[in-house]
Amino acid sequence: MRPISSFLVAPCAILALLAAAPALAAPETYVIDGSHTFPRFSYSHFGFSTQLSRFDKTSGTIVFDKKARTGAVDIVIDTTSVNTGSSAFNEHIQAEDFLDTAKHPTATFKSTRVVFADGADVKPIAIEGNLTLKGVSRPVTLEITSFQNMPHPMRKRDAIGANATTTIKRSDFNAGKYAPNVGDEVRIDIAVEAIQQ
Repeated sequence: MRPISSFLVAPCAILALLAAAPALAAPETYVIDGSHTFPRFSYSHFGFSTQLSRFDKTSGTIVFDKKARTGAVDIVIDTTSVNTGSSAFNEHIQAEDFLDTAKHPTATFKSTRVVFADGADVKPIAIEGNLTLKGVSRPVTLEITSFQNMPHPMRKRDAIGANATTTIKRSDFNAGKYAPNVGDEVRIDIAVEAIQQ
């Protein structure tokens, strides 16, 4: 007959492994730092110039699991915080023909898939998801041009920083007034920083 202790060793070892497994592969949640996260958009103005504006208030979360190579992004943009550099034009672009912020005070991006680069360096290269603007949802892909995940030197916690870009047609979101004289294609660039919860 085997000693009782030998019957306990295997189950205890299995339980220990199961308990450790989630810790090894647990996804981490990062909260958007609104003071360092600004979506910017640019478009052609009658061919004379490329106009550049931004939104001043953005919130949301990023979930990142380095070991599993998975992630999720959930962003909320306050469209009433649009900043064109002109208070009069801020009001103009919030009107019904454009952002219609009275009815749609936010825009959102929710990821459906995060694409990672091949190789040992665990960095996302694209985020597929749905952009909802003015009550219209369309699939978009954010191309990530830079990504960093490391301890924040000031916050003393892990942080994520990234830059990403995509191009949409504003007419796809019922905001196409004056197109094509004022460019229908709008480039969106977002600089984002998020701090681990």
